[in-house]
Amino acid sequence: MIDISHILKEHGLKNTPQRYCILQAVFEIGGHPTVEDITLEIHQSYPNISLGTVYNVLNMFVEKEILNRVKTDNDVMRFEVAKNNHHHLYSYLDSRIEDYYNEELDGILKDYFREHEIANFDIKEIKLQIVGKFRENK
Repeated sequence: MIDISHILKEHGLKNTPQRYCILQAVFEIGGHPTVEDITLEIHQSYPNISLGTVYNVLNMFVEKEILNRVKTDNDVMRFEVAKNNHHHLYSYLDSRIEDYYNEELDGILKDYFREHEIANFDIKEIKLQIVGKFRENK
């Protein structure tokens, strides 16, 4: 069970009903929900929370590094719980996103950018979005 109150406190945030239910919705939905997905989920219990409040709280969670933003090719913003370094597999057919973990790839990317520094830019993290389509399992 995820302790939402603990996560908020750990990141120096007051535990308000809005923050609690929005973060809980992200965990319950899982994956990479859109703002609309999150809003639909929380409106079942809290129908009076505005879309603006949802956006503001999600942006604060990103600033506090509780969540990450995941942008898609069709400019739909999605969110995910911040976790170990990973990349994304993005299907251009249906906007499906899956996490992709590969330590060897991470090492190659880190080594490359250590050797080929970008002038006037400090890299915080490197994430790839690999675009393609998922094959059906047969």
